Amino acid sequence: MTTAFSRSWEHAVVTGGAGFVGSHLCHALLDSGTAVTCVDDFSTGRPENISGLLDRPGFTLVEANVSEPFSVDRPPDLVLHFASPASPADYLRLPLHTLEAGSLGTRHALALAHRSDARFLFASTSEVYGDPQQHPQNERYWGNVNPVGPRSVYDEAKRFGEALTTAEAEVHGTDAGIVRLFNTYGPRMRGHDGRAVPTFVRQALSGEPLTVTGDGLQTRSLCYIDDTVRGILAAAAHGLRGPVNIGNPTEITMLELARLVIELTGSGSEIRFIERPTDDPAVRCPDITLARDKLEWEPRVDAEEGLRRTIAWFRDHEDSRS
Repeated sequence: MTTAFSRSWEHAVVTGGAGFVGSHLCHALLDSGTAVTCVDDFSTGRPENISGLLDRPGFTLVEANVSEPFSVDRPPDLVLHFASPASPADYLRLPLHTLEAGSLGTRHALALAHRSDARFLFASTSEVYGDPQQHPQNERYWGNVNPVGPRSVYDEAKRFGEALTTAEAEVHGTDAGIVRLFNTYGPRMRGHDGRAVPTFVRQALSGEPLTVTGDGLQTRSLCYIDDTVRGILAAAAHGLRGPVNIGNPTEITMLELARLVIELTGSGSEIRFIERPTDDPAVRCPDITLARDKLEWEPRVDAEEGLRRTIAWFRDHEDSRS
């Protein structure tokens, strides 16, 4: 596998490999010549995300819950821990599963990496910054998180996973790193997963009103999945412990996003304002100085192009909108 840093992998284990980001990682690694073992319990991942990989040489599926001990058929030299409910609809429905994936699941994935002498990368999130009082957010910012709010099961699972990853590296010398992902979007998202892009696209293509929460002036920074995957693999190859932000530093308000989706879909949908969720962040924007300097990475796909690709995929996969 070739990145900005020359490092190749023989066998990668991707936990949560049937999920949105995980499945794209499985595809990218296989395309680069790396054998891949996907570990997933399909609690939120979808079989169709990896159906095209099942007959490819080098691909293995292990159906398992990473919160319980699991095994793979041969030692990996790369472990990417991406198993976790990640959308509001999922982590609110599966609060204990989410906490266990970030704690027990991280412990088991780290143990696999340690005994295999493999590089380990933990998928954290911009949600560790909470409703930030620093803008944009750099990796030195500690965050403003409600530990008992409705979003806490996801936020605190990821914060604990970061602490466990750091402790494992310091105590056992495991080659471990952390990436904090910001608002990734693209093909293979589910229309009802509660995140803004798939929700707006589903509504626009169905002719429904686009439901914008609050006044719509809260911002997000949208990073297209291809850019996110490049950043993840660059972090894996570099050996950086991090944490390192992987996201697009260009902000967009939710109202602007809704209007852009309506324009790009050619929809006649209207915009409807609804109540804003509890603890919904007012702003979200990564400072990617570290990723630029250390990983030689920055996003290439702008919001309009990424949304065009995403909309085209949703048009071709009507089942994802149901």
